[in-house]
Amino acid sequence: MAKKKLKIGVLFGGKSAEHEVSLQSAKNVIEMLDKKKYDVISIGIDKSGRWLLNSTSNYLLNSDNVKFVKLNKSNKEVVLHADNKGKLVSVNDEKSGSKIDVIIPMLHGPFGEDGSVQGLLKLAGIPFVGAGVLGSAVSMDKDVMKRLLRDTGVSVGKFFVLNMGENLSFKETKKRLGMPVFIKPANLGSSVGISKVKNEKEYKKALKEAFKYDSKIIVEEFIDGRELAIAVLGNESPQASIPCEIITDREFYDYEAKYSNEHGALIDIPAKISKTLSKKARKIAVDSYKVLACEGMARVDLFLQKKNNKFVVCEINTIPGFTSHSMYPKLWEASGIPLTKLLDKLIDLALERFEKEKKLKTSVK
Repeated sequence: MAKKKLKIGVLFGGKSAEHEVSLQSAKNVIEMLDKKKYDVISIGIDKSGRWLLNSTSNYLLNSDNVKFVKLNKSNKEVVLHADNKGKLVSVNDEKSGSKIDVIIPMLHGPFGEDGSVQGLLKLAGIPFVGAGVLGSAVSMDKDVMKRLLRDTGVSVGKFFVLNMGENLSFKETKKRLGMPVFIKPANLGSSVGISKVKNEKEYKKALKEAFKYDSKIIVEEFIDGRELAIAVLGNESPQASIPCEIITDREFYDYEAKYSNEHGALIDIPAKISKTLSKKARKIAVDSYKVLACEGMARVDLFLQKKNNKFVVCEINTIPGFTSHSMYPKLWEASGIPLTKLLDKLIDLALERFEKEKKLKTSVK
């Protein structure tokens, strides 16, 4: 008797400046899921926050162009039913419902990578890929992430935080961190809203730019070093991939280099570093993953400093890019796990965690 196919919902889009990147990630995931094992359901969230069902053959418009890609229109609006039975219910017909076995959130940035959707999925009783509420929330906020890592002995660069309405002069910033510095929204990824600052004019402009995307921003010292990335996979016993190095002649690895310009950066896999350094980097990546309560998957970005050959963690991404040229799937492919098998493993990890959590008592009687 043939094994019943799992219904896999791929959730993408969202109310985020990383909306278009999410569409690209979802496209690659939907294409690479094993259709012999899974029935795939595409769930696109538009920029107003509506959840829309569409056929997996026509859910995107301009799918091969990052600048013009967008969700196709759909009149099949759905919501999650919070009855702990994993149902998607049509807005127009509340009696109709489709049970989802596992959700793969391919949502980058706020309302998707910050614990919001993860909490909703837990309430709805649907297993999902990736970090839970806590791991997602603390990893998304670069301020909280860096403080947690620093307080547990993981090396991070010097930084400070400004909230909306606060200011610190260029002179004082230079005194604290030197120049250049990086200014970033605290809760965003894909290099959106990030500026490298060298002088006072750039400093003022960068503050305004970052505050467009978040009410809290982070100002970081410049680390003179090689930029590396490592993919991590697992729940209680996570494993690290081989490291890669990001080489670019741009000021930094910005949005265009990541998604719009195929020649914007070279991703060197594996990174040309010694076995000793590679082993150390992988341990730091796994340690960071555990400290931040991550599960399922994450990509850890770090610098190898030129001055002392020591590692400094830059950040962690709990829903890394899954586009055709993203580092996370490429790193696992180079480590012996092609994308289709990687997705199988991520789905297995989601189900494993869900079954474990189901056994926990929710009553004292």
